[in-house]
Amino acid sequence: MFFDSMKRTSFIKRAVAILVLVSAVGAGCTKGPDAATVAATKKVSLTVWGVVDDVDVYQKILSDYHKLHPYVDLQYRRFRLEEYENELLNALAEDRGPDVFLIHNTWVGKYMPKIQVMPPSTKVAIQVIQGTLKKEVVYQLNTDQSVTIKQYKQDYPDVVAQDLIRVVNVSTVADKKDLQQRVVAIPLSVDTLALYANKDLLNAAGIATIPQTWDDFQAAVKKLVKFDENGEITQAGASIGTGINIERSPDILAALMMQNGAEMSAEDGSPTFGLIPAALSGQREEPPAYQALSFYTDFANQNKEVYTWNAKMPASLDAFIQGKSAFFFGYSYHLPTIRARAPKLNLGISTLPQIQNNPVVNFANYWAWTVSKKTKSVDIAWNLINFMRTPDESKIFLDAAKRPAALRSQLGAQLENEDIGVFASQVLTAKSWYRGDDPKAADDAFVELIDTAIGLDTEKYPQAVNIAVDKISQTIPYGGI
Repeated sequence: MFFDSMKRTSFIKRAVAILVLVSAVGAGCTKGPDAATVAATKKVSLTVWGVVDDVDVYQKILSDYHKLHPYVDLQYRRFRLEEYENELLNALAEDRGPDVFLIHNTWVGKYMPKIQVMPPSTKVAIQVIQGTLKKEVVYQLNTDQSVTIKQYKQDYPDVVAQDLIRVVNVSTVADKKDLQQRVVAIPLSVDTLALYANKDLLNAAGIATIPQTWDDFQAAVKKLVKFDENGEITQAGASIGTGINIERSPDILAALMMQNGAEMSAEDGSPTFGLIPAALSGQREEPPAYQALSFYTDFANQNKEVYTWNAKMPASLDAFIQGKSAFFFGYSYHLPTIRARAPKLNLGISTLPQIQNNPVVNFANYWAWTVSKKTKSVDIAWNLINFMRTPDESKIFLDAAKRPAALRSQLGAQLENEDIGVFASQVLTAKSWYRGDDPKAADDAFVELIDTAIGLDTEKYPQAVNIAVDKISQTIPYGGI
């Protein structure tokens, strides 16, 4: 009995010793996260502000990011276009603004003081699974490289690199400058200006195809326009010619100017569309912008053969939807509205007409994601945007929103898409231009220029154009961009 008791006591002691040893070894193998990782996994709430698109368009992307970073609470808020900028400016001024938000490609100059440019890398904790036999969910602190300037230029169309890469001072020393190129925003989509057509009206006029050149466009307009016995327009050949009642008339005119060879602005941002470009010096007697202005406004000039529109007509989008205009210039974002309001319209979409034998020039209009300078989570905010821009995640957005891609690698797959193929086909040849710190003022100056120039003698163009140049010049920062 005693011997058996001694054996049991000895066994228990050895078992306890083994357990202590195993516990000691185990403690060394399952070392907990270091202080930096623990700090990086502290709960964070990131506010994301978007415009036009509801949360369902981004829900899968935000969910994918949250799975990798469960400590990040992502709150998305969508605004209507007409309310967005006012809400954004007020919120940023009152320190209640978003961490991540959308800016229009024409807003970059205006918002630069409010933007935290993208850092070369971000340090963010990510949830990973470790172990082979016994799998364990742990956090790992990663340093992720942001998209480089070189890669950005390779991945995106030229217009995006031109708009969204800026030279900024990254010095942390107050009296010392360190000027470097930095990305200030990243788009998921780039829209382009295209030509919508009412194919029933074209068929009735014997026009077999949507015009590809401006010469053909003029010829088609002459066949399509209809007047009553008093000379009033009952059916417009196209919605073009005026400024005030034409959707995005400044874009149409700017596209025509660039197609004619105008250089819209200089490197410092100052408007130069009123000048003859150096490349055309000796070839032209007047700036190419004058020819573009004359061409555009002829459609609203009763003394011209192409007269088809006037200021008494309804808004161009409404006229097209109501079947009162055969052609409408618009973007892919107009398509859902047209389909919803005119479901039986025999709709055609074609590329923006070009000047025969001139280089192809299209016009870009898009939004891009950026980070507020006042955010307390710079690394997480930019890490999220770099995550959103990856091909797999950005495709989720493109498929849900039905938009033309921003990444070059995704454009080819969209070309045969009935809804967005035309817009996608124009992205690589699309251009934009810097409109100062107040792009709305630039738009207003162009609308005024158009409506002033209707029926104006061409010798008075310099004065009209210079007024527009002066108004836009007043919004350029001192010393340039």
